[in-house]
Amino acid sequence: MDHQLTNVVTFLVLAFVGLRLVGGLRISRTGRGRTLVSRVVHNIGWRHIWPVPFLLAIVVGVATALIAIPGLLWGWWSALGGEGNPVFASSDSTVGTVWEWLIPLLFMGLLFPALPLFAFAEERAFRAGAEHWSTGRRVFKTVQFGLVHALIGIPIGAALALSIGGAYFMSVYLRRFKATGVQDEALIESATAHSVYNGLIVIMLVVAFALDAIL
Repeated sequence: MDHQLTNVVTFLVLAFVGLRLVGGLRISRTGRGRTLVSRVVHNIGWRHIWPVPFLLAIVVGVATALIAIPGLLWGWWSALGGEGNPVFASSDSTVGTVWEWLIPLLFMGLLFPALPLFAFAEERAFRAGAEHWSTGRRVFKTVQFGLVHALIGIPIGAALALSIGGAYFMSVYLRRFKATGVQDEALIESATAHSVYNGLIVIMLVVAFALDAIL
């Protein structure tokens, strides 16, 4: 693709992502959004925190192995010169400019307050009703959860590795449902685990971008 056209498409993608993040932030400020965010945040406990570093290590390890397989490194965002997830806005088009660190920090600043909303939406889409599913359907939805991330641009191998996170969130959901028998409680529990997981990633990236900007 022509370099100039690549830059145009890249910035269109970033503009779209930015609008989505602003929309998520606005919803998080509504009454319903604040209630949901509050439920997730107040539910956070040590049980949600301690597994995350181990889970991340496993996901990264598996992703590294998978993207070494021919074809699995491809993702449409990387094809445009991007890196990782478009939400984190790393791209060849911004390298060497102030946008290289400013856009990622801005995006993550917009994302962080709405993390529980995005996590809950994904949990509702991929875990709600899992208590009634067969093992085969649970596995299918877990893999689907990972692969759907390829649609937002991350490499196919990395998307497959995210299925491991999906399996963990599924186990959290099912464990809570078994304890309470209430689907809403199970969704809040898995959304909490999901939010903590995503939150740690965002914090790590903010620190990395901040250090890169300073150094």
